[in-house]
Amino acid sequence: MRTWTADELDRVGSADELEVSSVRGDGTDRPFVTIWVVRAGDALYVRSAYTAQNPWYRRALRAGTGRIRAGGAEHAVTFTRIAPDDAAVQEAIDAAYHAKYDRYGQRLVATVVGATAQGATLRLDPR
Repeated sequence: MRTWTADELDRVGSADELEVSSVRGDGTDRPFVTIWVVRAGDALYVRSAYTAQNPWYRRALRAGTGRIRAGGAEHAVTFTRIAPDDAAVQEAIDAAYHAKYDRYGQRLVATVVGATAQGATLRLDPR
């Protein structure tokens, strides 16, 4: 299994926004959707704002693979769901969202932190 390089982690993890696309059943890529991304440790994570019912999230979870664009590069990825009860990882992701995005205000950041958002967390693994 391929891992992120230090440069890739830095570039994608520091990007203010990330574009994500999942793969359709016929193998073609869906259109990109712009979301926030955080780095926690040596991993990259995304969460669905406004619950796991968000269409991009449901498609990514169902497809399991897709593409991301951020930090001037595009990468093929696997989407891995992170269990909400994985407390240490979920807390680190919450902290990363606060550190990176609190400047946008608590109302916006509240959509991607806490128990509801933790149920819609995906790790981005390179493939």
